[in-house]
Amino acid sequence: MAARTRTGQCKRVHDTLTRRGLRLEYATLGWNVIGVPILVIAAIRSSTRRQDRERIGLRLIGCAFLLLALYVTAQAAYSFLGGHHPGHTTLGIVWTAATCIVMRVLARGKAITGRALGNPVLQAESGVTLVDACLAAAVLVGLTLNAALGWWWADPLAGLVIVGYAIREARITLGSNGLAP
Repeated sequence: MAARTRTGQCKRVHDTLTRRGLRLEYATLGWNVIGVPILVIAAIRSSTRRQDRERIGLRLIGCAFLLLALYVTAQAAYSFLGGHHPGHTTLGIVWTAATCIVMRVLARGKAITGRALGNPVLQAESGVTLVDACLAAAVLVGLTLNAALGWWWADPLAGLVIVGYAIREARITLGSNGLAP
């Protein structure tokens, strides 16, 4: 009886710590989601000339591509090397499919508007949004293959496809118009 009580207490402590860890991760993600646009706006406003603002904006976008490539590579390595099999839910699959569609529409709108305005920052941002759409599509394929066939490795493998694209876009964005750092 005492062993069962200890086991139950350990499970409750573990569950409490798991919930706390998830809340901390969600808070970090939320902070970063809110913080990135604030920092971009602050950086752009700190410059007075349009060319300077565009240079800063393009560098930030190029760096975002590189960070995305690094993150996806790290996640794939974590899954492959650690043997961590990603799970799936119907809600996750539906949300990812919707994200893929919405990001694709937003990317196209930014590209068209950026070209019409002659705004290289908005054009580059359309590339970032397109990467989001492609990443969502890759995740969707991986989630679907995992759910339908049990291919846990499909999700991280699909993510690696995006790494090459993100690096290419970073090079283009950072190197365009003599903006390479």
